[in-house]
Formats: sequence, structure tokens, C-alpha cells
Amino acid sequence: MQQLHPYWRMEYIEAPRYPAAMKRPFTELPALGDDRTALIVHRSRLSYLVLNRFPYNPGHLLAVPFREVRDLEELKPAERADLFDEIVIGKQLLAAALKPDGFNIGFNLGTAVAGGSIAHLHGHIVPRWNGDNNFMPVLGQTRILPQSLEATWTKLTAAAGKLKPRRPRR
Repeated sequence: MQQLHPYWRMEYIEAPRYPAAMKRPFTELPALGDDRTALIVHRSRLSYLVLNRFPYNPGHLLAVPFREVRDLEELKPAERADLFDEIVIGKQLLAAALKPDGFNIGFNLGTAVAGGSIAHLHGHIVPRWNGDNNFMPVLGQTRILPQSLEATWTKLTAAAGKLKPRRPRR
């Protein structure tokens, strides 16, 4: 019998964790004061980018307004512009750090959709690679993620440090 020694799993076991019992994670995560533990990769004045803890693909980011709202119509114009800018920045970070072949970008709105259990509005930025779909998710109910969230966070925050500052809106 062959043995598989996944030594990389130790990185996951030893990784910092945020409290499991968060009632409002998208308002509580930024308040932790530790972006590495929260997996926040970028902050703007009105919104932020955070790695999805249950990603569809490595680097799956969520763009989240700091103010808790349920729907796009509830955002003030400045919040809407800032959130869209964060989505663009997220795409830039993923392109620089992970070099995907494409992206799925969008929002799941309402309680009858995936992620609908979290009432706080958030947009998804999912990097895609040619051939990233295979039989494992379909037949095996398993998704293979070749990189830990912590390693992805390190790559994305390094890319964020190289971003040119945005000009203020008028």
C-alpha cells in the first residue's frame, strides 16, 4: 500500500482562525483588526475584498461594502462606485498574482440562491482557468484547491501593495 503524506496540510492546521460563531461575518471580519486572520486582501474607504473561505476556485474573492445592506438598490451612489472599483481592483489583483484565463464576476441576490443565507450584499470575483472543471466536483462531490487560503492571501496582498493609488472621485 502506498502512503500519501500531505505535509502542506500542516499549514492549514496551524493557520489563524476567526471565531466560528460570527453572526454577521461581513461586518465582524473587518473589525477583527487582523486582515491576515480575516483574509481581507484590500480595503477602500467604503468596501473591502476578502477571500471566500468556501471558494469555487483558488483566489475566489468577495467584494463587500462595509455598511450592511441586502440589495444593490440600498447602496448610496458613492458606495456603489466604491464597490465596483473594489471589484475592478480584485480582478487586477487576481490577474497579477494568479494569472487566470478568465473570470466569473457577479452577485447572488435573494434567499433562494447560493450564499443567500448571508443577508449582507457581496459580489463574487472568481478566477477561471482553461480546464478547471473536471469529474471531481461532479462525480466525487469534491473540489480540489491546489493552494491554501493563507498562501493565496499572501500573493494577493503582495499584488495589492504594488497597486497605483486611485484618484479621488469628484
